[in-house]
Amino acid sequence: MASNKALVIIDVQNDYFPGGALPLWNVNATLQNILKVAEQAKQRQMPIILVQHVVDPTKQVSDIFNQGSYGVAIHPTLLEAAPNATVVTKTRADAFWETDLTEVLTRFGVSELLLCGMQTQNCVGLTGISKSVKAYKVTLLADCMTAETQHVHLFALGGFGALVPIVNSQLIFD
Repeated sequence: MASNKALVIIDVQNDYFPGGALPLWNVNATLQNILKVAEQAKQRQMPIILVQHVVDPTKQVSDIFNQGSYGVAIHPTLLEAAPNATVVTKTRADAFWETDLTEVLTRFGVSELLLCGMQTQNCVGLTGISKSVKAYKVTLLADCMTAETQHVHLFALGGFGALVPIVNSQLIFD
């Protein structure tokens, strides 16, 4: 059964895992939660959109996500789990800013977004409150997000929770 929902998974890239430039707190457990949600989305024929942050080193100085680096790649386990996902490339925290995300969502007939990924306080949360997201019903999946530390993750959830619904992923498909 098709859905008007889409699962948008933001910045699950190698730089955020052990061996990358900025390993995050609880990152492997978060990835496992994301993989479970992606499987549930596939079973429901829900579009899965992977958002990848890519930095052009000729335009921006960064120690993560540099174009052509190991760290910029989407985590291979996620690519394996969602081989048919649409990939949207971004250069800013907001996944809508100067990307084709709106066009992709329109093509799929989406009116509701389930957002997750990395990092809670940055790209996921900022996409969740973007000016461009106002056309959609948005839910953040708390257990499918992470940050540098547990403190930062929880503090960000508290802040964004005043602006957008936040739930644990198991409540989405029950």
